[in-house]
Amino acid sequence: MRSAAAFLLDPSYSFPTLKPETAYMPKLKDVNTTSILAAIELGCGCMHNMFDADDDDCPLFSSRIKPTTGLYWCTVHAEAHVSGRHLNALLNAEDAAGIVLEEDAVDNNRRSAFLSQSGAVPLTLNRAQQDGPPINFCPHNLREGIHALYALVTYREDTKASAHAASMIGAIRDYWTPTTSWDIERLEALGLVHMPCEGELNGVLRGLGPLVKYYRATGYGPALELALVMKNFLVEEIFFEDGSFDRERFGTNHIHSITCVTSSLAQLADLLGDGALMSRVKAFYDNGLNLMRDAFGWSPELVGQEASDHGECNNSGDILEVALILGRWGYTDCYHDAERIIRCHLLPAQVRDVSFIDEPDNPDGLDRLRDVADRHLGSFGFPAPYGHESVGKGRGNLSFNMDIVGGTVGSLCEAYREIVRSGPAGTKVNLLFDVETADVRVESPYTHDCLNIEMKRSGPLSVRIPPWVDRDVLAVQGADVEPLETNGYLFFSDVAAGSVVQIRFPLAESEMTLSGDVHIQPIPVKMKGDAVVAMENFGADLTFFDAI
Repeated sequence: MRSAAAFLLDPSYSFPTLKPETAYMPKLKDVNTTSILAAIELGCGCMHNMFDADDDDCPLFSSRIKPTTGLYWCTVHAEAHVSGRHLNALLNAEDAAGIVLEEDAVDNNRRSAFLSQSGAVPLTLNRAQQDGPPINFCPHNLREGIHALYALVTYREDTKASAHAASMIGAIRDYWTPTTSWDIERLEALGLVHMPCEGELNGVLRGLGPLVKYYRATGYGPALELALVMKNFLVEEIFFEDGSFDRERFGTNHIHSITCVTSSLAQLADLLGDGALMSRVKAFYDNGLNLMRDAFGWSPELVGQEASDHGECNNSGDILEVALILGRWGYTDCYHDAERIIRCHLLPAQVRDVSFIDEPDNPDGLDRLRDVADRHLGSFGFPAPYGHESVGKGRGNLSFNMDIVGGTVGSLCEAYREIVRSGPAGTKVNLLFDVETADVRVESPYTHDCLNIEMKRSGPLSVRIPPWVDRDVLAVQGADVEPLETNGYLFFSDVAAGSVVQIRFPLAESEMTLSGDVHIQPIPVKMKGDAVVAMENFGADLTFFDAI
């Protein structure tokens, strides 16, 4: 039996002939380091364009720019994977950032999600061929199937999706247990093709996070019950109190599976107010996770990856989501970590300049080979810290897989919500990005001459101050009360509506080195505040920053 990886691309498809390779440019144009909102909006534009008109507008999965150019369907991760990622991202972007969606894109993903759940059993399945029924069952995709249903129920009050969610949760409980795994014999008797994963963490346990989201949105008890079954197995068998990572215990070297389950446990701990579980998440964040990330949240595709600096934006997005939840729980240093992940890695890694992408020959007029460059605007993929391509052996291609677009945009939506939080403790400015809410308007010191905070409602105000700020030169104007510093924040007990609090501090210049423990070699970086000024790129093409 072949694993899911063996089915990554449609084996019947012939890659198009490449035109002579374009001479690549050393540095990209229009690299974003300041606007989460702009990144979300451009990412949604990419997702609006990722359907194959020759396949009833089902989503495309993978892209290749080098050594071949085009967009491709997949026998494992197309309708079963991309539709859930994109529904979760698009509908969250509409809710969190007010993005105006193309409803045709929502409808196409909805139809594709239901197609993937229309097989012999109500689990997330994929077609083995485009003109056939969904029969390929890879447990890795269940997370995405539940995400699709969560998004449709939460943001569209979709009754068909809620019925599917109940059926899927019931089917998982019927065909899977943590002690015996899947009842493969029964599934194959229904005509399904089982595609095994690298253990439970690489498979069904990835679904913990969307189950938590679904319960939070609907109060549907069986969703929480299944989440708790998964959580019990995870803390007993995989995520130990010491926060360590062991390849044999985790059962996989696929880092996105590890990071998304870490995020899932943080979401569950947040939902339940479970301090013991959150402490376990923090322990892994401080220990095991450091074996698979650098100081900017860049993360390789695989644990133990050698001779390549190619990463995966999905992983960094999950690490970001964990940092945001821990920051909300009072670990202020995690907000600082989150800001660097966003400003130094995720925002720059988005494709905003497509001038390096050649259009492939397309004599048959295939939709997946149409406007390939423009359809990549807003995509995310497998970047190095310094650019789209890694030095060394790299990944063997240049690609921007479309599921990663949905995953990263979804994480950026969580970051956009977290810039400012208002609640019983007043208004808290956690991340120093531009944003406007019903309570406050924030102008970032990276886009203006200082940090400006205009209060729209009277009340307490807390502002996180980065740890590198020299408190002796920090100056505050526009507040009638003296601030108190506490846990990394300036706390103003009462700020009147209409007041503009100005907080001035220089963006400190510094140098740092991204560790060679996860990179081919150490990567020197020059910083100004929490922004990259220059980075060593070892002569790579398609880079984000000025070279050192």
